Formats: sequence, structure tokens, C-alpha cells
Amino acid sequence: MAKGKVTKTVETLGEYLKEQRVTAQLSLRQLAEQAGVSNPYLSQIERGLRKPSAEVLQQLAKALRISAEQLYLRAGIVSLDDSLGGSVELAVLGDGQLTERQKQTLLDVYQSFLALNAGLADHGDASSQGEEQ
Repeated sequence: MAKGKVTKTVETLGEYLKEQRVTAQLSLRQLAEQAGVSNPYLSQIERGLRKPSAEVLQQLAKALRISAEQLYLRAGIVSLDDSLGGSVELAVLGDGQLTERQKQTLLDVYQSFLALNAGLADHGDASSQGEEQ
């Protein structure tokens, strides 16, 4: 059996993190130390019991030497469907000058604007249909 060869499909963020950790030949304790998180917390993430923040995902990605964006996608923080929106979210999440709270606030405001605009667009379509008749 070849080491590091991916043979199964992973479904969850925790499974993906564990697979990347094993591929990097790191123990749970080693990765936790390198990422600056506790051993039990990392274990809970891998088992799907905890949902890590974007900041923790960034630390894990750095320790594993993988793309933080890939972890954001797996965690559901950004989606491929929102290519423009995803880039805005990635820019906010990747900005090291912002605190975790500032990042979350910006993302909340951004999401509320998107929802508002979607509601206005739906309302605009309904009212424009009424005007055409």
C-alpha cells in the first residue's frame, strides 16, 4: 500500500482534516500543537462534534500546508456557487489585520445585504410583472 495515496472519498470537514493529518504523517497531538489548539478540541473537530472558526481553520491549514480556502469550502463558510460572494468572503476571512469578531461582523453585514438585495429583486420581479399586464 502506498503512503499518502487517497483512496476514499471524504464527506465531512473532520474526515478531511484527519485524512490530511495522516497524509502529513502528523499525530493529533503534533497537529494541535502546530496549529495552536488543544488536543481535545482538535479531536472533537475531527469527529464532527465541534465546528471550528475561520481563524482556527486558517491555523490548521497553515500547519498542514494546505489551502485555507479548501477548508473554508469544506466547513461551509464559502461555497463554489457564489464565486463573487465567495471571493469577498475569502478576502475578509484571509485578512490578518482583522480580529475574529470583526471578520464575523463583516460577513454578517455582507450576508444581510445579499439577502436584502435578493428580496428586493424578487419583489421587483413581481411588481414589474404586475405593471406589464
